[in-house]
Amino acid sequence: MFDDLIAIGINHDSASVDTRERVAFAPEKVPEALTSVIGETPVEEAVILSTCNRTELYAVLPKGGDPTAVANAMVDWIARFHGLPPSALSTCTYRNHGEHAMTHLVRVAAGLNSMILGEPQIFGQLKSAFAVAEDAGATGSRLNQLFPEAFRIAKKVRTDTAIGENPVSVAYAAVDLASHIFSDLSRCTALVLGAGETIELVARHLKDAKLGKLIIANRTLLRAQNLAEQFDAEAIMLADAPERLHEADIVISSTGSQLPILGKGAVERAIKKRRYRPVLMADLAVPRDVEPEVAELSDVYLYTVDDLREVIEENKRLRASEASKADEIIVQGIVELQAELRSRRSSEVVRNYRESAIAIQESELERALKALEKGDDADEIIRRLARNLTNKLIHAPTTGLRRLARDGDDLQVNKAKILLGLDDDFNDVDEQPTLQ
Repeated sequence: MFDDLIAIGINHDSASVDTRERVAFAPEKVPEALTSVIGETPVEEAVILSTCNRTELYAVLPKGGDPTAVANAMVDWIARFHGLPPSALSTCTYRNHGEHAMTHLVRVAAGLNSMILGEPQIFGQLKSAFAVAEDAGATGSRLNQLFPEAFRIAKKVRTDTAIGENPVSVAYAAVDLASHIFSDLSRCTALVLGAGETIELVARHLKDAKLGKLIIANRTLLRAQNLAEQFDAEAIMLADAPERLHEADIVISSTGSQLPILGKGAVERAIKKRRYRPVLMADLAVPRDVEPEVAELSDVYLYTVDDLREVIEENKRLRASEASKADEIIVQGIVELQAELRSRRSSEVVRNYRESAIAIQESELERALKALEKGDDADEIIRRLARNLTNKLIHAPTTGLRRLARDGDDLQVNKAKILLGLDDDFNDVDEQPTLQ
């Protein structure tokens, strides 16, 4: 039931942060990219999901399209769009087709495929990616059918398991790391760069950890101010962050910038002003907000999202039992969805067949009425009407049955007998459906 669905991508398990940031799609580029992938590859519909930890494409194959060939074309397109050689992605890109693609989509939506198992952010990010694709005209009847179903199953996972309990996310992992490095966060100042969902979570976790002072820097001051009001923090412009850097014991960054916000020179000057008191820097952004060379400085402890794996692995162990329950729900959800889609498809076939039969009925009836108006023999008209209706109604089934018999497909012939009401067991049924 999902043979036309394909999903390809890279994530934190398959590719390094360096590779992930090279193929990340800036939000403002996504509509253009959707138009490009549909125009330059065989796919008919597409959704692009691009987050710190993954870049994925979900697409609909053309009728009769070869999944392997289309997947390769999509990978080549990603490389071409970002100015990379195809070989840069050949070993780190995963490809899913059919039921595996649908299962992957649901697992992503439920947070089962995230760096921190069960983290809730990805659900909203995936819904946003789908909405952007809808607005761009990149989705059609198929993805508009499958994505809401994936969201429905994912919601059931969150409701029926404890996979989402406790505030566990990349943001939580960064704050947890800070609490291990600094014994008393109430005596610390934190500078956060950005004002999106991740930084909002960071701010919430820092507040829960009794942080002493929080400074929020963002490109749009109003957004920073709105966030600062929630957490009794100070709001500043992102451009002013380097000048305030020396005040921060903790720096956590997650912006959508395509270029680093903090360079080695700025951090080095801040360390001198701090009289070389240590500072923790957690760069949660992809592409990175902090130049990698900052890690070379003494008294600076720089962590990227990949460096948080120890905390993440512990969270995975704590949630492992819930993940197994979640997988059971997903398997059952996929099975039920397949049954529902089969039912919808059969209803559509019945409806189309009924409409075809009614069209034949109306055509022959009109011909018979005209013959009656001309004064032709009524008995002959009725016989001709019955003969024409019978011949036209059985023509397509007869042609199909002969083809199956010619091809030697006995199984299909037996199924056709049941379909046509020629099976003995079927004929025992008291009531049989009739065309009206």
